[in-house]
Order: sequence, then structure tokens, then C-alpha cells
Amino acid sequence: MDLGKVLFVVLDEYADWEAASLAAALNEKPEQSEQKYEVKTVSLSKDPVSSIGGFRVVADYTVDEVGDDFAGLVLIGGNSWRKEESKAVQQLVQKALDGNKVLGAICDATVFLGMNGVLNHIRHTSNHLPELQDVAGENYTNEARYVEQQAVRDGNIITANGSAYLEFGKEVMTALESAPQPEIDEWYEFFKSGYYEFIKNR
Repeated sequence: MDLGKVLFVVLDEYADWEAASLAAALNEKPEQSEQKYEVKTVSLSKDPVSSIGGFRVVADYTVDEVGDDFAGLVLIGGNSWRKEESKAVQQLVQKALDGNKVLGAICDATVFLGMNGVLNHIRHTSNHLPELQDVAGENYTNEARYVEQQAVRDGNIITANGSAYLEFGKEVMTALESAPQPEIDEWYEFFKSGYYEFIKNR
């Protein structure tokens, strides 16, 4: 069976901890079903990019090389989303929107979506509403549907604040139906509650 692609956008100074657990969960076979997806990375060029934690990645694709053949697009937070060169990622975001693919954004990547008008018709969250409003300016007009919770899913679009990588991962996996729902819920509870608490409640 051909695996669907889930693309992770990694820009310079990306937040590695926001990507790692979700990528690992998507990139391996679930216990009770077949593996559906493989993780691929996308960046602005094939030059290595370094995470905030110092991990260096050479992306599988540049934004210009990606066609329509992907199931999900994940924008990982970090320190580059407000830079001018990052605007090139919007063409990939538009492909995801046009194809009704799963689109996830966490931490400052949610601000990027706000800057590009993507949040104006959906329930969503970010790190801090006043900062989102300030940075996105007139391109953001939907404060009425801003939700103060860890992660928010509206249809195929998931947004999360920077501390919510587990909630974000759960919502992205649920939207992709990457594993049976009880297994996704178990993945979340295991890491959220910790090993001993999780075992106690089994």
C-alpha cells in the first residue's frame, strides 16, 4: 500500500519539540491497523536548517517542488515565521486549503496563518490574541472566534499554542485518521499523564 505524505515545514530555528512526537507517531505502524502515512520535510531551500535545539535538517523538498500529492501539511513553530522569506510557504498552505487537506499550525505558525488571512473564517487559537492581532494587523479580523484552549480543530484546520504539542498531535492524528481513535487517545494520555499515572489507570 502506498503511504500518504504528511509534510512538515521546517524553517530555520524551528521548534523541534513541537514536531518530534507527532512525526514519530505518524511515521510508524499503529498497533491495531496498517500504517497510512510517511513524514516528509519541506523548507525554503535544500540548505540545512537548524532547530532551536540545534538539530540540523536537510529537507526532502523545497516549497516549489511540492505538488498536490500530500494528505496533510504541518507548520511547526519557531523564530522564522514573521520573516519576509517565509511568505513563500503560503503557496503550499493554499494548496492544502484548495485540496481540503489537513492543515496544522502550532505556536508562531498560527500567527503566519493570521498574517495571511487563513484564520478569518474558522475557530482557532494561538499563543496570545493581542499579539496575533498586532502582528497580523488588518489581515486578521476574527477575534470573535478565537478560543483560549490548548488546541482547536475546525474541520481540517488545527491550531495550537506553543505549549500544546501533545494536544496538537492528537488533533492532527484524529483529523488524518492515522490510527484507530482509542489508540490515538491512548497515545495522548500516556505522554500527558506520564508512565506511572497512565499504568495506574489501566
